Amino acid sequence: MFDHDSIPARKWASNLPVSVGHSVLAVDNEATDDVAAIYNQAGDDYVSYADGDPSQPFAFDGMHAYADRCVWAVLEKKLTDLRASGASSVRLLDAGCGPGTWLRRLVMRAHALGFSGITARGFDIAQVQIQRARLVTRTLSSLPGVNLTFDVADLADRLPEADASVDLTLCLYSALSHLPVARLPDISKEIVRVTSGYFITTVRPIGSTPTAFVDSIEKVRQLKQDHVRDRCEIDLSDGRHIAFSFHQFTAVELLNYFASGFDIDDLRGLDLFHSRFMPDPRWNPVFRPGDSQLANELARLEQAYATSPEFIDRATHLLLVARSRRAAAPKTGVVVST
Repeated sequence: MFDHDSIPARKWASNLPVSVGHSVLAVDNEATDDVAAIYNQAGDDYVSYADGDPSQPFAFDGMHAYADRCVWAVLEKKLTDLRASGASSVRLLDAGCGPGTWLRRLVMRAHALGFSGITARGFDIAQVQIQRARLVTRTLSSLPGVNLTFDVADLADRLPEADASVDLTLCLYSALSHLPVARLPDISKEIVRVTSGYFITTVRPIGSTPTAFVDSIEKVRQLKQDHVRDRCEIDLSDGRHIAFSFHQFTAVELLNYFASGFDIDDLRGLDLFHSRFMPDPRWNPVFRPGDSQLANELARLEQAYATSPEFIDRATHLLLVARSRRAAAPKTGVVVST
């Protein structure tokens, strides 16, 4: 583990430059139905591709392992700090929850920490993903003191939560990127309105490596991101053609959407080096002498350059940790597992 000293984002922000047979899964650039259709038809493999083995929710050993560990370290610390403050209940919201993996992790950890009342809601525009989330959390939902629900809903709509009612609000792994950019100011205001504690989000920056969203990148035959229209089109090797709206952020841009309503505790790049330099078991030997030393060196580099203006927009993901102005200021920086 290493300590990541959170720096005021404004301190450096001013230095940054501002189916089969080619069946089409999505055709309308602006409609949220496009994105819903893609994730509804993603198939069962999507869960393991995105989140790993559902039976091992805390393994963090998949292709996104480094970023996932970083995100989880932040979330777990917020829960632990809240419990240590004397809170006996917690309210969680996951906007764009997909198959519910992250909300499941939080509820399991909150229960283990001894919260007697846990209210958690996840929502997503993809009905199939919500059905998966309900299925995998059936046992968890029946625990005493746990009120865990999943809904089909759109983040662009007004949230049903009351003002300042949510201790921890999530919007992870590019859910914001699928939304119309013109709506982001209003969406951010809604998130600010309902959050009494922390808001944590991750998005794809403009210098990130390509992704296929619903499957691994090696299954892509052709890919094109139109940055003018915020539209991504992908031809997969199985004949499917996927097209939908997708926006890539700069760190400054992401900061600007939320800095007016939140205090920004942390803004950094995740996975600048790991996915580019760690061995791939599909190609490299399973173990080579020096791999552990390499991992340690990559962790050092991640820490050194995660907030660097020259590197942050070239990370695989941007992580924003925002604090409601109703919440107390943290005494220490964010602790991140590696």
